[in-house]
Amino acid sequence: MERIEPLPVVAAASIELASQSRPGWLIDGLWAAEGVGVIGGAPKCCKTWLSLDLAVSVASGTPALGRFPVEAPGPVLLYGAEDAPVALRDRIAAIAGARGLGLPDLDLGLIVVDSLRLDAPRDRARLRATLSERRPRLVILDPLVRLHRIDENSAGEMSALLGELRALQREQHVAIVLVHHVRKNGAPRGQDGQSLRGSGDLHAWGDSNLYLRRRDGQLLLTVEHRSAPSPPPCTLELAAKPDVHLRVVEGGPAERDIATETANQVLERLSAGPMSREALRAALHLRNATLGEVLVRLRADGRIVRAGDGFRLPQAVPVPTSMQERERNGAP
Repeated sequence: MERIEPLPVVAAASIELASQSRPGWLIDGLWAAEGVGVIGGAPKCCKTWLSLDLAVSVASGTPALGRFPVEAPGPVLLYGAEDAPVALRDRIAAIAGARGLGLPDLDLGLIVVDSLRLDAPRDRARLRATLSERRPRLVILDPLVRLHRIDENSAGEMSALLGELRALQREQHVAIVLVHHVRKNGAPRGQDGQSLRGSGDLHAWGDSNLYLRRRDGQLLLTVEHRSAPSPPPCTLELAAKPDVHLRVVEGGPAERDIATETANQVLERLSAGPMSREALRAALHLRNATLGEVLVRLRADGRIVRAGDGFRLPQAVPVPTSMQERERNGAP
């Protein structure tokens, strides 16, 4: 009779000690190190521009979108199924030029084949061999719809394809970005992940996902992570100078919306009584810098005041007793 081997079990405490060397960020706040995920958005929402910005950032060690620091720079591989290599080269050169860099400053390679099928074992084997040879930190595949012939609405088929990519990521210790479209009738604001075209497995698969959408003529970027807080949404623009590139609009509509929403949350918390800055930050799950900016503005507007080591709402000036009696008696 064949002996059945038990499954391996490791003590939780030993995993915790070993996890000190686990990956953190590839791009701080924007993409997890060795994370898989999606850049999603409707056509003409600058998805490819954003993917190329990430590629240039990781390949050069410069901040993504001029705001998000790269924690683990290294080689990048990119496959663009809808753009000719020369067109991608021109875009990459423009993004690098806006940062004062040239193409020789980038450790960035383009995969140049007419077709790459993630659902074809031979093509996956070729991709695996390429990663083993090049050892990139980041791989970008753009767009997903051109990389397979399966039914995107089939949970079983999509799960199998994404499982192969997850296995590749773990084996090669590489971050993988898929550029993908959203449905025409996308999900409501705040539920961007539900708007991705095809099976919901794609949304669930991502360690980090970036979503682009147009709102009132503005390009809005929202971010979600599986295991970390997400930064506030920000407004982007495709700038033309010094070279064409995506950048964050400092203090744009998205950030003003977030600041207003955060201010209202702070005021609501303080309506129950004074709170310290640390208590507010813990209760609202805010970044320290974000909370600090809101507190400064609320104090300047006179909507909150300091109370010992914390903050409170201003108290109404008490009305003298004699005046209260006169008002009750109807005296002028």
